[in-house]
Amino acid sequence: MKCLENIGRYASFWGPNPRSAGRGSAVGKTPKWKLSTKKAAISVLSAIQALANPHTSRNHQKTILIEQEHRDEFVPYKAPSELPFYGRSPPVYPAPTANGTTPLWSHPHHLASLLVSNLTLQEKLNLTIGHAGPCVGNTAPIPRLSIPSLCIADGPASLRGQEYVSAFPAGVHLAATFDTDLMSLYGRALGREFHNRGVNIALGPIAGPIGRIIKGGRSWEGGGPDPYLAGKLFGKVTRAMQEQGVVAVGKHWVGNEQETRRRLDWDNGRHAVSAEVDDRTLHEVYVWPFMEGLKEGMGGVMCSYQRVNHSYGCQNSKLINGVLKQELGFEGFVVSDWDGQVSGVGSANAGLDLVMPGKGFWGSSLEEAVRNGSVSEERVDDMARRVLAGWYLLGQDRGYPERAIWGNLERHGAVDVMEDHGGLIREVGAAGTVVVKNEKGTLPLGRKRRLVCVFGYDAQVKASPWTNRDRYGGGYEENYGWETFNGTLITGGGSGSTTPPYVVSPFEAIQHRVRKEGGILRWDFWSGNPTPYLNADACAVFINSYASESFDRKNLTDKFSDDLVLNVASWCSNTIVIVHSTSIRLVEAFITHPNVTAVVMAGLPGQESGNSLVDILWGDVNPSGRLPYTIAKSEQDYGAVLDPAGAEDEDFPEDDFSREGVLLDYRAFDRDGITPRFEFGFGLSYTSFSYSSLHTTVKPRVDTNMGEWPEKNKEIVQGGHPDLWDVVAVVTCHITNTGHLHGAEVAQLYLGVPNSEKDGKTPVRQLRGFKKVGPLAPGETRQVIFELTRRDLSVWDVFKQQWRMRRGEYKVQIGASSRDLRLETVIILE
Repeated sequence: MKCLENIGRYASFWGPNPRSAGRGSAVGKTPKWKLSTKKAAISVLSAIQALANPHTSRNHQKTILIEQEHRDEFVPYKAPSELPFYGRSPPVYPAPTANGTTPLWSHPHHLASLLVSNLTLQEKLNLTIGHAGPCVGNTAPIPRLSIPSLCIADGPASLRGQEYVSAFPAGVHLAATFDTDLMSLYGRALGREFHNRGVNIALGPIAGPIGRIIKGGRSWEGGGPDPYLAGKLFGKVTRAMQEQGVVAVGKHWVGNEQETRRRLDWDNGRHAVSAEVDDRTLHEVYVWPFMEGLKEGMGGVMCSYQRVNHSYGCQNSKLINGVLKQELGFEGFVVSDWDGQVSGVGSANAGLDLVMPGKGFWGSSLEEAVRNGSVSEERVDDMARRVLAGWYLLGQDRGYPERAIWGNLERHGAVDVMEDHGGLIREVGAAGTVVVKNEKGTLPLGRKRRLVCVFGYDAQVKASPWTNRDRYGGGYEENYGWETFNGTLITGGGSGSTTPPYVVSPFEAIQHRVRKEGGILRWDFWSGNPTPYLNADACAVFINSYASESFDRKNLTDKFSDDLVLNVASWCSNTIVIVHSTSIRLVEAFITHPNVTAVVMAGLPGQESGNSLVDILWGDVNPSGRLPYTIAKSEQDYGAVLDPAGAEDEDFPEDDFSREGVLLDYRAFDRDGITPRFEFGFGLSYTSFSYSSLHTTVKPRVDTNMGEWPEKNKEIVQGGHPDLWDVVAVVTCHITNTGHLHGAEVAQLYLGVPNSEKDGKTPVRQLRGFKKVGPLAPGETRQVIFELTRRDLSVWDVFKQQWRMRRGEYKVQIGASSRDLRLETVIILE
């Protein structure tokens, strides 16, 4: 069994590739070769023999015999051996069995167990694979027991590909609100739309990628590179979605941080990039946000395409069996990313429960594996039980809405699930808009600005955005390599994109506002050097920065956009730059220009984009958005995590996550003493705030376990050791609005753990609390309460394999950003 995980990696070469053209795949072809059974057996034997030789050279070449289609003869194929990488990801077998240990899951698993006991082997196997159907993914129905086909649909910000559904702001935009109440409302509205269209399983929210690679193509889908912020978003959205009756599937587990070389290249036999991650970094950065979703009852987790420590994500027994199901007590199902399975027996025994969108390497092959003892029937029982337990958990066995999923060429009645969500989308859009520069009283605009110029390609909707019926703006067939989007940017590309019912463009909203206030407009959406209007009271210049699944970004700027800003600023003394961006977009080319008086990072705000922006520009909403990442002065400031790893000619590409360890984003800038242009957590308001009255209280030992380690004898529940969620300290302070306008402040708590300076691997400070306070009236004061849990104060101990709450002095700092720290104290644990 110990050999199984590594040998399973070769299994992908032992039979015909079952994939259809993959969703979002840069490699979408079925390979034109397959190994014969006889020759495969020889290769297996050779592999097993090689495993016994610890001196196998990394450059050793093994010969694989390939049977090419339309040919009878065999020809040798040279491929480098993967055997030297064996054991990088420790094998963990057998797969843990879900048994309802977590109270929330107890009754659902009891019902699922009763149901599974009445299923035939074939029926159980049918529950583990995808079938044809109207949804992105479909399980098989079992009519004799009234089990329906379960409908699975994208995505994290919209029921993608459907009519009469909403297009919500992207995950990174929601994170920029720093508002847990809005996160919950967002999840509730999104969950209602999935539920009311009869979708059983929603593919979202996102905790991976977290945004490690600065130019990563999908960083915008989740909550950004800080695990605490990303985790709070992940947990709040998960809970709220599932309260509406739809199973939330958190993705991608884990280490899926780039698009370059993310998948096995079937045609050329080259492997996906391997995320080489050490145990502490894995837990404190990449697993951390998933724990929040699991604690809230998350019903599904999607495994990722790439390898982790040279074992593919959907057959990595350490990650699935060891960390997710054993250490974190996960009781739901693990589903493959679409066509992400690369072996049969290996993935089954490593803990994969459901293959999508087809049968992959399972189906009749999994049945054969059960018959010959390679996979136990108990493992198949556990797969089926986990899928059905989620169905029971959310009451989908009782009067669930009829499925209402159609293609654009099908005639059907309108099933409108949008309700009043446009208002929430507008609110979140404004709340996640970040003002980073505001000089000379430029903002808010108000009635004093009579002649307003609007320039730039991002101010208006794209002229032809529906070339792909499922993806606003364009699908994989046309968007590869785009750096900017020729229209106002409300979402990124790929499976996480949206299909909005309408888009309120910035120009539409500005024109409505200016006309209402008796002003006039001049506009140019095309030219890089618009006609000057020297009487202009303000010039709004709209630019964007695009990213998508299937490719990583080339740059963090583009010359056309920067030149456009500079050309306008050369004659307009009140130039306002609005940047819609999927992630980090550098602004050095124009940020210090004296005529650039305001810069607004407007993110990915969804369908109400223009209205959300006008609310900020004209002061109907006082900005409170904060940056969920650090904007540097140059690309080089991001160091080794700037670009993705993996050259095209590498057979086994690697990316060393341990190089930076837990020191991502502001943590790395703090370590290296680099001054950013705008730090994590930064954002301006139209008013001002003061901080005072800092106070800390440590829980007495009689109330909670204050020892260094969680109690040994407690049973693990979903989300991890129950002690981790105990509140061990409370910190309070007061926030006062010292300005002249109503506004909300985002108070942020940063924690420094003992000995962080000595070990060189622990951040000087890391976010461990945030509260959106307000809106406060001028002169109003409000108390803020931060509750710190055992996990908040802990680091992962790789020797004890447990979270350790160090003894000593914890530095507590509270302020308006990671570098604007107003109050400081210490918590001492003896």
